[in-house]
Amino acid sequence: MVARRFQVIHDDSDFDLHYDTDDGFEVFQFQLYSLSSVPPHQQKIFGAEQDTPVVNDSDLVAISDKLRLVSVNDSEPEPSAADLLKSDEELARLLQAEEEALMLQQYVASQNPQEFDSRVRPYVSQVLMYEDATRQEAARKSVPVEELEEKALVSLAKEGNFKPSKIEQDHAFLLQLLFWFKRSFRWVNSPSCHDCGNDTVGQGMAPPLPSETLYGASRVELYRCTVCSQLTRFPRYNDPMKLVETREGRCGEWANCFTLYCRAFGYESRLILDFTDHVWTECFSQYLGRWMHLDPCEGIYDKPLLYEKGWGKKLNYVIAIAKDGVYDVTKRYTRKWHEVLSRRTILTEPSLSTLLSNITKESRRGFASQLLSIIESHDMEENKELERSLHAEDDKSLSLPGRRSGNEEWRKSRLEMGSDKLSSSACPVRLCVDEHVTRIYNAFQPILYQFVGEELTKSEAVEVLRTTKGILLDLSKSPYKTRRTSIDSVLENPKFQKLFPSFDDLLCALFLGKKLNTDGRVEICLVGDPVVTSLALPVALDALDDMIYNLNKCENYGKDMFLLPLLKLNRIHSGSAIASSEELPFGIITSAFDGTRMSKWEEPNGGRGCWVVYRTFDNKMFELAAYELMSANDAPERDPMDWYGLWNDS
Repeated sequence: MVARRFQVIHDDSDFDLHYDTDDGFEVFQFQLYSLSSVPPHQQKIFGAEQDTPVVNDSDLVAISDKLRLVSVNDSEPEPSAADLLKSDEELARLLQAEEEALMLQQYVASQNPQEFDSRVRPYVSQVLMYEDATRQEAARKSVPVEELEEKALVSLAKEGNFKPSKIEQDHAFLLQLLFWFKRSFRWVNSPSCHDCGNDTVGQGMAPPLPSETLYGASRVELYRCTVCSQLTRFPRYNDPMKLVETREGRCGEWANCFTLYCRAFGYESRLILDFTDHVWTECFSQYLGRWMHLDPCEGIYDKPLLYEKGWGKKLNYVIAIAKDGVYDVTKRYTRKWHEVLSRRTILTEPSLSTLLSNITKESRRGFASQLLSIIESHDMEENKELERSLHAEDDKSLSLPGRRSGNEEWRKSRLEMGSDKLSSSACPVRLCVDEHVTRIYNAFQPILYQFVGEELTKSEAVEVLRTTKGILLDLSKSPYKTRRTSIDSVLENPKFQKLFPSFDDLLCALFLGKKLNTDGRVEICLVGDPVVTSLALPVALDALDDMIYNLNKCENYGKDMFLLPLLKLNRIHSGSAIASSEELPFGIITSAFDGTRMSKWEEPNGGRGCWVVYRTFDNKMFELAAYELMSANDAPERDPMDWYGLWNDS
């Protein structure tokens, strides 16, 4: 071990950094981040005197005491002539490969427009069902709209956006609709026996019954029960209104039904047909200003490279079908266009363009000239976007998973297992919106003092906390915009009535208050922004669970009540955090600081080690009394075995 003291120059500032060389280069970078706000992945470090780069394998014992730190965002170094040449050569190689693939296509393409038309044409009729008012109304009625609205607003609030625009709300609601659909729709490998509910095995196909063809089921799979031997029919319904009722199927049913839901809530939507046997949805996001990929089977959005990079698919044709036409959007889903071209052997590119253009003209027949002008303008913008993305640099930090829907044997047979990694990316610096957590924790101090002052026994104190939890649970189940619950029955207990004023700080932290109605009833109701209450209630419920648990374990009741872990005063909040990586969209780093058990930070590659850096708001200094770590609630084998903390005291 060698203790070093470095002088680090960054912009117009000088920092002193005390460092133990045994800690390694990553820890060195974290310390620099805590001093300079430059995240590790944006750091360029040089010896100040000789301008020698300091990198992962540099000898930290021997390097200069004076260092210069540059943020790649502030001063991106000019690419060298060799780098530019390599980039130009790579682009030339790709363009040459594309040209050769197009030349080859002239000879190998079967030039069979009927084959292509027969694949696309049924969907052209199908998407028109999404415009039917009756189907849209049936879809809307099946959705817990207020619950999804609340979740959308809470998701925005967690990013610090408590006053979102209509466009931001619509985008957030669409994502919550996707997540709800993923939870509520059931994937069918083989249906359960309709008689006894046990497993079944396939027995081939059966002709559809009139009641099945009524909802577009031209194919019916037949299964025999492994226990009672009864047959179970599995009609492959194509009418999305029937799917709203059954809520089951495979990717065809999932995408068909989910696209109806998107149209039912007013989103401009398309059904996406992948000729290598998959279907999903695209919606136009006003927030992003472009079309966004949504896969309801996987619950993944805006990751168009999922299939090529994650699943390992060898794509050929990806066609978007909407009420106003059909579009070749394959370029959005690949970074290997020259390879994809070599697999597009049904038609040459000009013939394909002509066929799709003809179908689109049919779809737009009767459209007003003003509407046509708008649509055609959007088409041109999308074509430009597709061309720009074609040779865009791949984000190497983005890790995309293999297929998750369907049983393992089926996925293996389709060669779609891909990587076993989760969807992850490099973690940006994120703001922790968690002041409410600190206020809730602090609010328990007057409650505990009152327990002691009123000489409550441990069991009485626990009972009061359980009663409080019951009140908050009732509030959490009521509509978020008008939360209220009566506490008359609780106040009949003289002990609780006497203690109740000590809960004022907790109610205030939850934006709740007491209200005496004209009929004499006492209610707890909203007194502020309902979204803040939605954000804070889960924290308070988890905090009550912890307090009840710790109070029951407390051996020195009364004396130890104002110490950790019962009381967690003055929790640091509103800082920023960055991590080695994070799972998208739910396992982001701020989930480690939001005060709830159900959310978690997840590092997909955490088995190899991971890190978190937290910076206090406005670089304030605090005397740290304690810190607390909680493992996630789903996979004990992934719990951290050990860790170490590093604090900057400069």
